[in-house]
Amino acid sequence: MRILVADDEPEMTMVLEALLKREHYSVDVVHNGQDALDYGLAENYDCIVLDIMMPRLDGIQVLQALRAKNIATPVLLLTAKSQIEDRVTGLDSGADDYLPKPFDNREFTARVRALTRRGAEYTPSILTVGNVTLDCSNFELKCGSSCIRLGNKEFQILELLMRQKGRLISTEQFMEHIWGYDSNAEINVVWAYISYLRRKLGAVGANIRISARRGQGYVLEELL
Repeated sequence: MRILVADDEPEMTMVLEALLKREHYSVDVVHNGQDALDYGLAENYDCIVLDIMMPRLDGIQVLQALRAKNIATPVLLLTAKSQIEDRVTGLDSGADDYLPKPFDNREFTARVRALTRRGAEYTPSILTVGNVTLDCSNFELKCGSSCIRLGNKEFQILELLMRQKGRLISTEQFMEHIWGYDSNAEINVVWAYISYLRRKLGAVGANIRISARRGQGYVLEELL
């Protein structure tokens, strides 16, 4: 899942980014409202974290502009403790939740988790394709009596493939969804992680495979 964090305090964004990555989210960070709006309009995020006090555009303005463009991504507003009016305005403008500063790190991640679950469509936490299940709560790949805990990137790749079973996913889509909009990672890193996953699927006796389509991408298929 992808999260956009917008806050003009570098120390704050570093902490929030670290917390979210620990929860296995892919994170993009911006430091002003105009960039937050541009990213929010251009990319498909599962949650947007907006600080209200930002240069160029404040968080309320960003939120209002996103909602005016029918962007329904859940938004968590970060507010100063005394900004009661801003909280009310934010909720009235379409914010899904707010969190006053300073806040407990555990509460922040819990609220983000709650918002990412509150999508337009129900997304089950246990995915099943063929004889394989993927538990999204603990990143475990299971097949019969075999169980392997996947690494962060492996989990995100397999989750995307299982949710999109039978559909081609391009290398570029993997890069954008998992590594993030501004990642400096080489594109062949996707192939490397696909290789890791293929070995693990084989090790547990899975009857599914990740097939490559030259010049198009990858697709998850169930073996007959």
